[in-house]
Amino acid sequence: MIRVLLVDDQELMRMGFRMVLNAQEDLEVIGEAADGVDAVRLAEELRPDVVLMDVRMPRLDGVEATKQITEAGTAKVLVMTTFDMDEYALSALRNGASGFLLKDTPPADLVSALRSVASGDAVVSPSVTKRLLDRFLGPAGGGELRDASVLNVLTEREREVLVLIAKGLSNTELAQKLFLSEATVKTHVGRILAKLELRDRVQAVVLAYETGLVRPGDV
Repeated sequence: MIRVLLVDDQELMRMGFRMVLNAQEDLEVIGEAADGVDAVRLAEELRPDVVLMDVRMPRLDGVEATKQITEAGTAKVLVMTTFDMDEYALSALRNGASGFLLKDTPPADLVSALRSVASGDAVVSPSVTKRLLDRFLGPAGGGELRDASVLNVLTEREREVLVLIAKGLSNTELAQKLFLSEATVKTHVGRILAKLELRDRVQAVVLAYETGLVRPGDV
């Protein structure tokens, strides 16, 4: 059973999410919070597997709440956002979130995303993630690039895999494109995360953009 904490300042939004999630045999909403302060407190008390986190809330926003929860190791966080608040989603990713969804995400995709995050993966939508990172890390967004020398610890194959991760390819798609087994791909991904001291694929995507390994306009 995947235990979920819902965090949103709109009661109707929480009600809708609760109905969708509790209808699943493997998902259970164990608590709700209307702001970041209560989110941090309940995450510590209830120890959910995943926190479904809004970003703009009173008292403490979702970005800071995400940072506190992930730094404490109490739960994984999946952020909810809208297109007009992309900068908040990016901040949440940088502060420990394992991915983000749009609030109008279809129920089936929400359920799938929660399962992925709970299993230790990260939710990296190729289209939405690329839009966000292109906007805020690309030249048009004024983002400053990090020193690419941090990538020197990677082999050529690992750099190739990192590029494809940043473009949103799943392990299955990576295996097909590189003519490798999925087990080998998982090994490469694990080594990339370990060498770069990254928590998950989301952080790998952000780093790939921040170092200029992947740039706006790349397909």
